Amino acid sequence: MTGPQWIDDEAGPVVRPYALTGGRARSSGDNIDLIALVTTTGTPVGDTADIGPEQRRILEIAYHGASVVDIASDVDLPLGVVRVLLGDLHDQGLINVRPPVKAAPLPSERILKEVINGLRAL
Repeated sequence: MTGPQWIDDEAGPVVRPYALTGGRARSSGDNIDLIALVTTTGTPVGDTADIGPEQRRILEIAYHGASVVDIASDVDLPLGVVRVLLGDLHDQGLINVRPPVKAAPLPSERILKEVINGLRAL
């Protein structure tokens, strides 16, 4: 009897997303905005046994700062899984999450018309 057959040899071993999150679909990371900036706190990870390789990779990416969607793209995991992993890292005090900056309100139509009229008067 031979070992398991791979349909796609380049795919390598596949780990299901629920295995990475311990079967959890929700965590404290659920309310993290997709474009929030994630950075490391500078706290040494050391020999933390409960940090998996995916979370170590997230910490490497977040060292220079990255958005949640960029991290998900770089680690090639679904956003839901990344949010759970980020929630765990945040709960352990290993990352900071800064919400996106609020956009300034648009000027009123009246002000824009005055600017246009002022430019025309020149």
